[in-house]
This record gives sequence, C-alpha cells and structure tokens, in this order.
Amino acid sequence: MAKIHASAVVDSNAVLAEDVVIGPYCIIGPNVKMGKGCKVHSHVVIEGWTTIGENNEFYPFSVIGAKPQDLKYKGEKTEVIIGDHNVIRESVTINLGTVQGISKTEVGSHNLLMAYVHLGHDCVVGNHCIIANSSGLAGHVTLEDYSNVAGMVGIVQHCRVGTYAFVGGASTIDRDVLPYSIVIGERPCEIKGANIIGLRRKGFKNETISAISESIKLWKRTDVTKDQCLLEIETQYGEIPEVKYLIDFIRKSQAGCTK
Repeated sequence: MAKIHASAVVDSNAVLAEDVVIGPYCIIGPNVKMGKGCKVHSHVVIEGWTTIGENNEFYPFSVIGAKPQDLKYKGEKTEVIIGDHNVIRESVTINLGTVQGISKTEVGSHNLLMAYVHLGHDCVVGNHCIIANSSGLAGHVTLEDYSNVAGMVGIVQHCRVGTYAFVGGASTIDRDVLPYSIVIGERPCEIKGANIIGLRRKGFKNETISAISESIKLWKRTDVTKDQCLLEIETQYGEIPEVKYLIDFIRKSQAGCTK
C-alpha cells in the first residue's frame, strides 16, 4: 500500500503503485496514475489526466497536470504523460495538452527539470534532457533526446531543439536549434559552433565530431543559398549518420533554423 502522509489529500480514484510515497500537504487528483518507486515531497499538486511512470521524484510546490494556459481550452480530456527516472525540482509546472495540439504534454525518461521550469501545453521532452532553473517552454515546443537548456531561457511556440544541442543561459529561441550545436543570444540567437565538449562526453568519435563541426560551419555561411549549403554538406559529409540527421532536421524545419 502506498505510504501517504496524514495531511495529504489523495483522491480515492487515483491509482498509485504500492511503494509510492506521498509527502505532507500534497494533493493528488482522481485521474492520476503513478508507477512504482515514485516519491512526492511536500506541497506537490498532481491533477488532470496525468500518467506517471516509475522512479520519478517530485519536489515541493511543483504543479503537474494543471489546465493549460490557453484561452481556447474548455476542459477537454487531454493528458500529461511522464516516463521513468525523472527528477522534477521545486515549483516546476507541467500543463495538460490541448485538442488544438497533440492532446498531451509528454516528458520521456531520465530527465532533470530544475526549479521553476515551465512546460507549456503540447510540449514534448525526450530522454536524458536537462532544463535548468527558470527556463520556460511555450506551447508545442519539442526537445529532442540529450538536449540541454541552461537557465533563464525562453523558447517560443512550435520550436524544436535538436538532439545533443546546448542552449546557453538567458537566450531567446524563436527558431529551431540544430542538433549537436551550441546556441546563445537574444533575438537573434546564434550558433556558436558544434557542441564539441558535450559530444566528447557522450562518446562520439573524433571523426564524427569533426564532420559535425565542419557541417555546422558550412551552415553558418551567408554567401550561399540554403539549398546550395545543404548540397555541399551532403556532398562532403552526407555518409555520416549524424550529419544526415542534421540535414534532415533542417529540411523538415517549419520555424526555420538558427544560424
């Protein structure tokens, strides 16, 4: 049976694994499902149609599954889905999705969301991501696996941050961020180069890192068109899977990509 503090309010319809721990003054709503090994510290609110996997930890004053901050929302059944082994620090807010979006806000596994992070409606956060203090993701933002967002960052609606990218502190992201890149700045946010240190830490081969770095340098050129640039990257490095993914990312971008 779940260990529930006497001061917590847990709806009888909530589904909690036997070893879940609910701390003082928490509120758990009727449509919440929570897997084994989860720990909810004091003063946490989890509501809405929220499904949480295993071994997640929620720190005080986080609010999960609240209504989206979207005036179009009229109480439709939308979701928050959270995977396994995530750490949700103090005062994090994760809102429900909307029917105008994908009807869910989704967080994968092995992520760290530091204090005061906000995930707006219909955001998708992959696996092994880090979002630092006071960063906010507007609606419909996607963070791909292993992406890192530093503190005080704002990301505009419908933007994507590519895999293994690093967003520098206090940046404003209003275009897609290339995979494997470092970006920093406030309108315009600019690519500073490849995320070389991050890629080395994750075990990428030197030749792969070199190809990524040279591809990003080519992308930053202003004396050629987008199509010419992509053709040149493809011609020189297109046989490398990571570079192929980078090219596909650019071609599929709806918001345009940071340079």
